[in-house]
Amino acid sequence: MKVAARIKSKINRIQPGKIFKYSDLGVSRNEYGAAVKTLSRLVKEKFVKRLSTGVFYKSKTTAFGELGPSESEQLRPYLFNGRKRIAYVTGAALFNQLSLTTQVPKDIDLASRAKRPVSKVGNITVRFVKSYADVNNKNYNLLGILDSIKDFKKIPDLNKELAIKRIKAMIDELTDREKKNLVMYALDYPPRARAFLGALLELIKIEQREALIALKQSLNPLSSYSVGVAQDILPNSKSWFIQ
Repeated sequence: MKVAARIKSKINRIQPGKIFKYSDLGVSRNEYGAAVKTLSRLVKEKFVKRLSTGVFYKSKTTAFGELGPSESEQLRPYLFNGRKRIAYVTGAALFNQLSLTTQVPKDIDLASRAKRPVSKVGNITVRFVKSYADVNNKNYNLLGILDSIKDFKKIPDLNKELAIKRIKAMIDELTDREKKNLVMYALDYPPRARAFLGALLELIKIEQREALIALKQSLNPLSSYSVGVAQDILPNSKSWFIQ
């Protein structure tokens, strides 16, 4: 079967609204040139649509008109390499997902180890920031919790007391293994995040005392850290050198 016919056959099996790239079409390096020409022709024929360079989708027609891919689907090529997660949503979009703010951002920040330029995905502007750890399917939610702790002061429209209850509840729902990993990743975060996490874990009364000791020993007792929380909300703040 010729490259063009094979590509079209594969696209026929892709669900409308799903994004795909050349790598999803099983195109070899030797066939890449032919694949580019084939996809360009299919775009002109409106068989597929181009979302961005090298990223395509089949539109979905409904009673309300033509629908493109959802926001989460548009972000998928940047969040995953195949089935392997390589990035996660952070910043204001993450804080909204975690119910820490009601504000919905226009732009989206993605955290990953690899540096990438700002991208335009449909109507979404995607900015990339450096993650504090290699991202995978098992740890991205832990890194998201740590990001919310690190950037607590920056979260817009924040009810601090309710937000702390929400973060404590998220941590409390983690397994013992996940709590240990949370502390392990936190050791690579700025000291204010480590201090804040330590205070929260102490309030939750976790059983892993060694985790609290590791966090406390990672802090400079001669320093103080500002997290934007009053002592009446975080009663043990002074023992964690929090202003």
